[in-house]
Order: sequence, then structure tokens, then C-alpha cells
Amino acid sequence: MRVGVVVLPEHRWEQARAVWRGVEDMGFDHAWTYDHLSWRSLREGPWFGTYATLTAAATVTERIRLGTLVTSPNFRHPVTWAKEIMSIDDISGGRVIAGIGAGGGGYDAEVLGQAQLSAREKALRFHEFVELADGLLRRETHDYEGRFYTARGARMAPGCVQRPRVPFAIAATGPRGLRLAARFGQMWVTNGDPKRFAAVPEAESLRLIRDQLRQFGLACEEAGRDVAEVATMVNGSVVGEEPLASVERFVDFAGSCAQAGFTDLTVHYPRPEGPFASDLRVFERIARDALPVVRRMQPAPPRGTAADTEKCSGREN
Repeated sequence: MRVGVVVLPEHRWEQARAVWRGVEDMGFDHAWTYDHLSWRSLREGPWFGTYATLTAAATVTERIRLGTLVTSPNFRHPVTWAKEIMSIDDISGGRVIAGIGAGGGGYDAEVLGQAQLSAREKALRFHEFVELADGLLRRETHDYEGRFYTARGARMAPGCVQRPRVPFAIAATGPRGLRLAARFGQMWVTNGDPKRFAAVPEAESLRLIRDQLRQFGLACEEAGRDVAEVATMVNGSVVGEEPLASVERFVDFAGSCAQAGFTDLTVHYPRPEGPFASDLRVFERIARDALPVVRRMQPAPPRGTAADTEKCSGREN
């Protein structure tokens, strides 16, 4: 099992530089940052740009993979976004993971004065964003006509360092999003219940993400892909109850995620108070003592094929 860290873009670079370097030095596998113009209860505080932050992080790290958790179609266009992600992939030497989501409600969906979209419209926009981004990052020149996005002779030379393009980590929980992730994703990401962010008891969340993973397996089968070929990541700071409380607590929670079948786990870098607050000293002990244990965990074999469904329902011949 691989473990990553989410670093919120809330610190001036003089301080943030040491955080990104430290996460790599502690041995984590990947590091992420949010793509919002501001975020929930932290809206009144400092908040820096996502891609400038990732570019800076790429210049002070050497090994760790870097990604967005996740890019928001609320205020981005695939053509300009693809140019940015291609550039950071080059600067990082091919270490970028492009996390993409449907775009939530709230400030990000309102700040530009845009019309509010229905769930169906958001799903269509999400599909167009990912489909167009895939085409842009695979080709030097690309055209596309959609309801929400258009590209005419969009050029992406010289292309990504990673071939055929940077990997997509697609965050989704509904049927249409899961099918999108199964078709285009190299990683699928879940936060658990999208309607109750970090407000669901851990046992209930674990049951939910286990079922979501089963549904994702069915979507992969429908798309003609083996679910075992796609990394699956759970946002532990949202799904778990204080996963950074101690080394033992982290190992126990990571074990639950591995038993559910997830290949990757991410947690938030400790904040002194408010959302994602935890003790930095404990976090450092987790990196030192728990990461070697968690890395030896083998995720349970992926479930979710039609055959599995028939076994669970007693319909196997």
C-alpha cells in the first residue's frame, strides 16, 4: 500500500518549501494539494494558487509524485489546464498525477458569476472536461466540440514526459463518474459520502467505500478494463476518525483500507487547529514507524466483477 499527504496551499512559500521537502524526506509516496479558489471554513484565511504551488514543489523535491486533489472544472478550461499540467510534468521530470473532479458547489461555483448547474449538467461537464483533457494530452494538435468546452487547433507540443500522457486520478462516487474513471483513469479516488464530508462514522464510511470499490470494479468490467490495473485511493482524513492520533491508530486504519481493497491512502498534513488538526510530532512518528508496516500491506484482491456479484447474491451456477 502506498501513502500520500495532502498539503493545503495556505502558507507562504518561505514556510511551505520546508513542508513539501519534509514530506518527501519522511518517505511518503505522493503529495497533493487542493484546487480551490478558497475552501469551506478556511475561506477567510490565506490561500495560494494550485499550479504555482505544485510547480514550486516540483523544484524542491526529486522523488515524490505530485498531484491535484482535485482539479475543478468550476473555473478551469481543459485547454489552458492541459498546458499547465504538461508544463509541470516537464519541470518535475514526469512525477505529476492529474487529479480531476466534477467541481463542487459553494464559493468556487459562484465566484465567477456562472450559472448554477444541475447534477446532470455537472456530470456532462465533467465528462467533457476529462474527455477533452485526454485528447489534448495525447496529441500535439486537437479539436473538440462540446456543450461546455471547445478546442480548435489546440496545440500541446512537446507533450508530456509521461507517455502517452500524465496519469489521471479521477474522483467520483456516482455511477456516471465511476464509468468515467473506469474509462480514463489510472487512479480512482473517493472521499466516502460526498454529501456528508467528514461527518460519517468510520465504520459506516468503510462499508460505503467498500461498496463504492465494488461498483467501480463493475464499471471497469463494463469498460473492458481489469480493475486491478487501476490504483484506488481513499482520502483517509475524511473517511477515517483521527487516523493520525497515533502510530497504532494509523496502522489499524490503513489495514482496514487495505482489507477493503484500496492500493493507496492519503492523509492531510497536520494543521495546528481547525480542519485536519493533528500533532506534527505524532505525524513524524507515523512516517518513521508506520510507513514501513503499511507498505508491507497487500490490498485485498479487487472485487466487483459480474461473477463476484453473482456469488454474493447466491446466483452462481
